[in-house]
Amino acid sequence: MQKPVELIIFDWDGTLFDSVGQIVASLMFAAKQFDQPLTEADAKSIIGLGLPEVAQVLFPQVPELHADILKCYGDHYVVNSTDDRWFDGVAEMLQDLKSQNVKLAVATGKSRRGLDRVLAQTQSQDLFEITRAASETKSKPDPLMLAEILQFTGVKAEHAIMVGDTSYDLEMAQNIAMPRVGVNYGVHTPAVLQSFNPLAVVADVATLHQFLNAQIRMKEAI
Repeated sequence: MQKPVELIIFDWDGTLFDSVGQIVASLMFAAKQFDQPLTEADAKSIIGLGLPEVAQVLFPQVPELHADILKCYGDHYVVNSTDDRWFDGVAEMLQDLKSQNVKLAVATGKSRRGLDRVLAQTQSQDLFEITRAASETKSKPDPLMLAEILQFTGVKAEHAIMVGDTSYDLEMAQNIAMPRVGVNYGVHTPAVLQSFNPLAVVADVATLHQFLNAQIRMKEAI
């Protein structure tokens, strides 16, 4: 039987926010400053992980430089991402979902400082019941941040949906037996996302909006 949908949890970068290109560019810039090899494909592949995990995956050969590389990345990203925005249709989708008394939350690989900056940039703090950043919990795909969101909201995993654009998002939800939806306009391909048995993989925000509304209507019919 279809479970009622009480909570929808969104990843941020590549799911709500059109920032993947700048993240990759800033990682490439930081790598170059410290003479470390990095391809754009590898830089893109780690989006969704917490920053310490990003450094460990991309630059395992120079652990002594991790802090400096991440600071360089962060400084470059902040300066060059001021024009980054939500994907078209995201603001309308979030407002519509919230108007239907569904709780909304964010689970992101960003740091708390970075997340607070973009929440202020989009003036969206009041849309979400709770937000969790990787710097204050365990990085995806560990499900701890989802468990913390569920505890805060009082919602069971089967009554929530995780929405994300990476394998880390969907694996995290799978690890806690939470229904999940993949979006393929961000980082990972439909084939990668499908391997985590999502409810659906959608190609754009409009389709995501329609799908989530359909899940809510199923709730009302029960």
